[in-house]
Amino acid sequence: MVMQVESGSEAAVLTAPLSLEGGLAAELRPANLVQRVLSLFRNVRPGSDLSHFQLPATFNLPKSQLQLYGEGVYCVGEDYLSRCAKGSDAVERFAAVVGWSISTTRPPIFGFAPYNPVLGETHHVSSGSLHVLLEQVSHRPPVSALHATDDAGEVELVWCQNPIPKFHGTSVEATVKGKRQIKLLKHSESYEIDCPNLLIRLLPAPSVEWSGTVRIVCEESELEAEVCYYRSNAFMGLGGDPRCVKGKIFSSSSREIICEIDGHWDRIVSAKDAKTGKVSVLYDAGSAIADLKTPVVRNQEGVSPSESAVVWGEVSDAILKKDWERSRQAKRRVEDTARRLDKERNDRGEVWIPKHFSLSQDKNGSWECSPLEKSVPPAPIIVPS
Repeated sequence: MVMQVESGSEAAVLTAPLSLEGGLAAELRPANLVQRVLSLFRNVRPGSDLSHFQLPATFNLPKSQLQLYGEGVYCVGEDYLSRCAKGSDAVERFAAVVGWSISTTRPPIFGFAPYNPVLGETHHVSSGSLHVLLEQVSHRPPVSALHATDDAGEVELVWCQNPIPKFHGTSVEATVKGKRQIKLLKHSESYEIDCPNLLIRLLPAPSVEWSGTVRIVCEESELEAEVCYYRSNAFMGLGGDPRCVKGKIFSSSSREIICEIDGHWDRIVSAKDAKTGKVSVLYDAGSAIADLKTPVVRNQEGVSPSESAVVWGEVSDAILKKDWERSRQAKRRVEDTARRLDKERNDRGEVWIPKHFSLSQDKNGSWECSPLEKSVPPAPIIVPS
């Protein structure tokens, strides 16, 4: 599904979120995809940072990276986020946070990548009582910030993400640096969550999958979790166990294991109580990330010119219509405008200041983003109920 609406002189183009059905992938997949992807990296040296690698529009998803980050929060079937605040005790709430963190994992599409957001680009969407706002707060390096709050004042999300993709000869691996926090305000609990890496294999068999260990920590309850996204280790596309996750929730002080986690992030993930042996469903992808709805514009006049769906609207429209020459020209205009504005700021000696967040680095060089407002207002773009 595609939603297109005029916003001033520009059109906001909203496309289907990534989901289990892979509808968007089926629409975009061209012939000879593997050969075309391999040709992209013919002149790229192993170890190269691909943060600003310029992709032809034919390899782009019709949406920005900001939108992909946001969709992981606001595009859901069953509401795993509100469960986090409703747990009767610290362990139940922690387990709910683990389940919710898995729900932000969406099926990637081999051979396609979102647009690199331009500096100052924003994305603002509401889903029910949850309001989500994102901003590209830095371009070099690319840093994206997210703030989300609900009307009940129970949950607050603050993310600061800096993706670093590197080429390794036969694969590309993107690590995501920065902090992802979920705050359960009425319980005075704050959870810090890592993000898995995205591994794109080019040879011997092309594939794309999430991998690495996600660590979740809550200092207030003294609980931690480690959830490992396993690589398939398949040879020539055969064997392996793709999309498998295993992990544990344990005490930070005693290291005692409270429950064990096992399953597949695109199917069922279960939790087994270490004392009683009781097994319960921690996460069900079928109810969480299947049949997801495309956001729509509720208030046309409220859509900002910096909104991702507007900034990249013409590019997305051309991609969806497979008008590759128009998509190439439209993408160049967006990127040339961003470069011109950056040069003009440099010539005037101005430093870019984000509109919705403050940006800083900690002593280890990691980026930190703090929202300037206590809560996020309702958005002009909504996810239909």
